Amino acid sequence: MLFGERLLATRKKRKVSQEEIAKSIGKHAPLIGRYERGEVKPSIEVAMQIANVLGVSLDYLVGLSDMELETGLKEKMVNLQKLNLQDRQDIIKTLDALLRDARTRQAYS
Repeated sequence: MLFGERLLATRKKRKVSQEEIAKSIGKHAPLIGRYERGEVKPSIEVAMQIANVLGVSLDYLVGLSDMELETGLKEKMVNLQKLNLQDRQDIIKTLDALLRDARTRQAYS
């Protein structure tokens, strides 16, 4: 999926207007429409601003990732990386166990 297609789909999913995005990044709404139609490509700075407004990663918007990583999850990951190695390993071990249990419940439901 191209940047414009992802921008349009994410904007509609989040129920954000072109005008709201444009106002948040200091641009005009018609420009957002041109991005969505693939007529022009934004600069990396503008693309990052749009990703922040929509609460998704830039990787997702440009197609490098198919995962819409929510802002809250990104913040948790950053906080996790700031911990010492032992604390990170303990948290990851616990998280792995919880994920395993959740997948098991999902498989049997």
